[in-house]
This record gives sequence, structure tokens and C-alpha cells, in this order.
Amino acid sequence: MKIFAILNVIAWMGFWAFGYIALTSPELTTNQLTTATLLAAVGFAFGMYSYLRLSNQTKPFTPVQKVEG
Repeated sequence: MKIFAILNVIAWMGFWAFGYIALTSPELTTNQLTTATLLAAVGFAFGMYSYLRLSNQTKPFTPVQKVEG
């Protein structure tokens, strides 16, 4: 589980960093823009995969019912 948590953080960090570069840098060449976009897509894919693996392993929240009596 710790590996997926670490992968989740690193992947989302890569997604946001390279996505920001791809969207806001005005002077990128076509190759640089393509590379930043692909790295952002890879970060998104690994981030979603690790997030789904982590969320599948957690137990759903079940509220405790009060017993009156």
C-alpha cells in the first residue's frame, strides 16, 4: 500500500508540473510541447491507477448506529 501511495504522490506531481508547463509556456517547440504533454498524460494515468488501487483497498465507511435502551 505504501508503494501505491508514493506512486500516487509522484504521479500527480508530474501530471500537474508537466501539464502546467505544456499549457503556460509560450516559447516551447513542438517537440518540447509533445514531451510535456506525454509526461503529463503518463502522470495522470499512473496517478489514477494508483488512486484507484488505494481506494479499492480501503474499507467503506459505515456509521455506527446508536442502540437506545
